[in-house]
Amino acid sequence: MKRMLKLFGVSAMCMALLLSLVACGEAPQEKKAEEPAKTEEATAPAAEEAKTLKAGFVYVSPIGDAGYSYSHDLGRQTVDGLDWATTSFVESVPEGADSERVIRNMARKGFDIIFATSFGYMDPIMKVAKEFPNVKFMHCSGFKKAENVTNYFGRVYQARYLTGMVAGAMSKTNKLGYVGAFPIPEVIRGINAFTLGAREMNPDVEVRVVWTKTWYDPALEKDAAKSLLDAGCDVIAQHQDSPAPQEAAEEAGVYSVGYNSDMSSFAPKAHLTSAIWNWGPVYTKTMEQVRDGSWKGNESLWWSMHEGVVDIAPMGPMVPEDVKSTVMAKRAELIEGNDICFVGPIKDQSGALKVAEGEKLTDAQLHDMMWFVEGVVGTIK
Repeated sequence: MKRMLKLFGVSAMCMALLLSLVACGEAPQEKKAEEPAKTEEATAPAAEEAKTLKAGFVYVSPIGDAGYSYSHDLGRQTVDGLDWATTSFVESVPEGADSERVIRNMARKGFDIIFATSFGYMDPIMKVAKEFPNVKFMHCSGFKKAENVTNYFGRVYQARYLTGMVAGAMSKTNKLGYVGAFPIPEVIRGINAFTLGAREMNPDVEVRVVWTKTWYDPALEKDAAKSLLDAGCDVIAQHQDSPAPQEAAEEAGVYSVGYNSDMSSFAPKAHLTSAIWNWGPVYTKTMEQVRDGSWKGNESLWWSMHEGVVDIAPMGPMVPEDVKSTVMAKRAELIEGNDICFVGPIKDQSGALKVAEGEKLTDAQLHDMMWFVEGVVGTIK
C-alpha cells in the first residue's frame, strides 16, 4: 500500500512537471499571436502618410503639339515625379459636351483634383463641380469659381511685351503679323502687350491680326500666317498651339516669335524668341496645398515672371546684342515685380486715351480687356 502511494506521488509529480512544460510551450505562441496587432498599429500612421493623391489633367490639343498642351504636360510630369502623387491625362478634348464627359468621368473615378487647362472648359467645370463637391477643380484662364473651383493663369502678357520688343526692333517693313486663336480677353491682352512692346522699340510699327477661331489646327494656322506674309508682315507671332506659323515664316525667309515653348527647333533661321510657360511650380504648389489641407476654392490666381511661371526663350543669334541688352533689362524689372506693361499713357485703336499717363490698368481691367491698343490692325469679332 505504501508502495502504491509512493508510486502515485511520483506520477503526480511527473504530471505536474509535464503540465508545466506544456504551459511553457504555449506562452511564446500567445505572444506571437499579439505581434501582428502591434505591427498594424505601428504602421497605420505611415500608411496614412503614404496616401497617394490623384490628379487629372484635361488638354484641348495633343501633347505632341509642342505648344500649349505640351507645356502643361511638362508641369504634369513634375507632379508625377512626386513620391506621394499620381497623375493621368486626356488629350485633344474639344471644348463643350466632350470636355464635360471627360471631367465627370475623372470625378467619378476618385481623382482628388482635376486641372482643366482650356478657357472653353469653364462652364463644364462649373457644372461637374456642383455634382462632386468633394472633388477640387482648377480651371486655367477662366474667371468663374466656386467653393471647390479655383481659376488660375499666368501673366504671360509680360513675356508677350518682351517678345514684342524683339519683333519691333527686327522689323524692316514695320508690319508684324499675329495669328490669334479666339477674340477673348486672354488673347486680346497678349496682342496688346506685344504691340506696346513693339512700339516701345519702333513707334511706327503696326500689328496685323488674323483670327483662326481654333486653338489647334496646324493647316489653318499656317494659312493664316501666309495671309499675313502676303500683306507684307516680316515677323509672324502667334497665340496658337502648333509651330505651323513658325514654319510658314521660315519658308518665307522672315522672322517669327513662338508661344508656349521654345519653338526654335521648328524654325531655327526665323525664330527670334518665344513667350513660354513653366507650369511645374504651379502644379507642384497646388498639389502640396491639397496634401496639407491649405488648398482653397473660390480664388483667382495669377502668377507672373516674378514667380518664374512665364518667361521668354533665349533670343536667336540674329538678334543684335544691343536689342538683347534692352530686352533683358526690361525682363529684370518684371522679375523684380515691377509690372510696367500696361502703364499709361495708352491709347486705344481709335486714338482715344484709355489709360492716363502714370496710371496702371488693374487686374480686373486686364481680365476684362476687350479693346485693342493703338497700332493694332484688326477687329474683335
